[in-house]
Amino acid sequence: MGHQMSTRPIRAALVAAATAALLAGAALPAAAAGAHPCYPALLTGHGDTLVPEGATWDPLHGRFLVGSLRHGTVQSVAPDGSTRTLVDDPDLVTVVGLHVDAARGRVLLADADTGGSVRSTPGTTYRRAWVGAYDLTTGRRLFHVDLAAVAADGGPHVANDLAFGPDGTAYVTDSMAPVVYRVGVDGSASVLVRDDRLASPAGTFGLNGIVCEGDTLVVGHYQGGTLWRIPLSRPSAVEQIRVAGADGRLVGLDGLLARPDGAVLGVTNAVGGTGHDAEVELRSSDGWHTARLTSVRPSADIAPTALTPGPDGRVYQLSGRVDLAVQGTLLDEFTLRRV
Repeated sequence: MGHQMSTRPIRAALVAAATAALLAGAALPAAAAGAHPCYPALLTGHGDTLVPEGATWDPLHGRFLVGSLRHGTVQSVAPDGSTRTLVDDPDLVTVVGLHVDAARGRVLLADADTGGSVRSTPGTTYRRAWVGAYDLTTGRRLFHVDLAAVAADGGPHVANDLAFGPDGTAYVTDSMAPVVYRVGVDGSASVLVRDDRLASPAGTFGLNGIVCEGDTLVVGHYQGGTLWRIPLSRPSAVEQIRVAGADGRLVGLDGLLARPDGAVLGVTNAVGGTGHDAEVELRSSDGWHTARLTSVRPSADIAPTALTPGPDGRVYQLSGRVDLAVQGTLLDEFTLRRV
């Protein structure tokens, strides 16, 4: 594969191209793409009760990665839908959101405990928020950091999703606390913002999907169906984004994805509330102080939870049927659908 070539200039060029493709949502250049198999528009994945909630594209190895709510692992997904374990760290409980940091050859993930993992315990259920970083080639742990300890509030916690800033800093949402964390490239962690307006009623999910638009974080609130703006230069200046045309249609807002043309895509579902299974598109002309809901389309799959760039520059949507899992029905299949 292209990334394994021995000369540094070639490797550097491919890594740079792959990174640009991931961030821009563009197809890989021919030199890199030719080494990768083609993925279908509808990929049916299979693995023993994986129940994936998050998915990401690995441009360095030309593959999708999904995280397992049930087993606390990260799996690579082949074009035929077969899965292979990349990360199996016994300290992981439930892998929720995950994203590839192609520039550093690693994948970062949110590790929580929502009670449905084979590694769940009464003492950690809804009391766990960690972030981990793992080598993309070997699956070796680079760091694993306890964010709930950083919050130091003794309350419930669920690490949910993450996004990268321009310098590689990761920002992580907590669905059970009104907190967004900052995690440096070295694993150093701190609270970026704590704001009671970001809270949710007890027992419900709050903060969820997150993207970085330049020097601004755009964060979705699952239960409230709201969007929030957090400027990285002054994170205390949190403000709710006024969304024209929403009319309650963002309730159940889960995964978010920033598109190169400035739009933010999202999926909504009814896994833990009253939302609908849909794909949404949002745009802003004033730096995300306000936004417009420009598109709402019913989802072809039940309970979509994440969006990720794909190998051809198109967006793929994940459905791991988390809705059934929370009711106790575990499936061995999931779908990644080009949208």
